[in-house]
Amino acid sequence: MPSSCSPLTIRPFQANEWRAYRDLRLRALQEAPDAFCSTFAGARQIPDADWQARLANIQSDRDYPIAALLADQPIAMAWATIDSSYPTHANLFQMWVAPECRGQGVGKQVVQAAIAWAIDRQLQSLHLSVTDGDTPARHLYESLGFVAVGELEPMRSGSGLMLQNMTLALNTPEILQASAAN
Repeated sequence: MPSSCSPLTIRPFQANEWRAYRDLRLRALQEAPDAFCSTFAGARQIPDADWQARLANIQSDRDYPIAALLADQPIAMAWATIDSSYPTHANLFQMWVAPECRGQGVGKQVVQAAIAWAIDRQLQSLHLSVTDGDTPARHLYESLGFVAVGELEPMRSGSGLMLQNMTLALNTPEILQASAAN
């Protein structure tokens, strides 16, 4: 990884970092509106108390709000959570990397952290949705072993964009070996 985005620290957001989480999430929604079901317009209306509650109310055994930090500044994020309907599965949301750090392996490290977290919890699979198309995000997920599943789904009301669901089986020898190597 070029020195511009290294060394990188990946760890969970802490409850007292809700402002940094909020600011990064808003930046993500504004910079990449076609990558998320949520919108910047909607998210900027969320009261600070709700942003604070998101991190204050996480369950460490169920949620992993991932922060990727460069010199203590958040430059990437994602959120993995165990699916309450299927407790052997996790979902990955809010994946985003700042434009100045794209193409340098940051996204891969963030997703690998989510994979390792899910494997540590002995989950069977990790699921996500990605905007349909030939995109760097889709290539990243495919390079890590995610496969497309199901039919395309509309992103949100009023958008012509479609989402592709993807899944990663976590109990395969290849995934377990790759996770152990990281």
